[in-house]
Amino acid sequence: MKKSPNPSSIRSKKEITDALIKLMQDNPFSEITVKQIVLETGLERKTFYNNFSSKDDVLDSIINNAIYEYVQALTTSPDGPLSVIFDFCDKNRDMLQLLHKNNMLYLLLIKLNVVIPELNESLDMSNNPFHALIGSLEPDYLIAFNIGAIWNVIFKWVDRGMTDSPEYIKEILEEYLKRI
Repeated sequence: MKKSPNPSSIRSKKEITDALIKLMQDNPFSEITVKQIVLETGLERKTFYNNFSSKDDVLDSIINNAIYEYVQALTTSPDGPLSVIFDFCDKNRDMLQLLHKNNMLYLLLIKLNVVIPELNESLDMSNNPFHALIGSLEPDYLIAFNIGAIWNVIFKWVDRGMTDSPEYIKEILEEYLKRI
């Protein structure tokens, strides 16, 4: 995605991302074309390419924006990490289900595996919600362990249709963690 603070560009990017999401509700991602996205928005093809290089770039932008919101919540929320994670998933329920429907939920995992370690290195430890857990231990393996564990829980929840409440899943996990 090409960065531009121009309000017109910001508005066009939103229209394009919204159009892709709308098209993914009825069509497999693999079958959606840039032409369909452009037709859905009413924008010119040139406007699309001024903001994105491909439909994959649009999807990456959607995931990046969601991850950015997640990281912001994780570093500023007074709630614990499990609450933040499941609030994020609940808020982004439609995106998660669309990614799952298109066998692309793994893209979120890939992004988490990049962003969370970077976040750990860049954060002031007083704002790091995992600092107390990790302490002086090797962070790379523990971060990978935590991402993998929570990822599989999220994947299972999405695979089951997200019918259980986030609170219910959080309670199960907290009870389990108490037993360890």
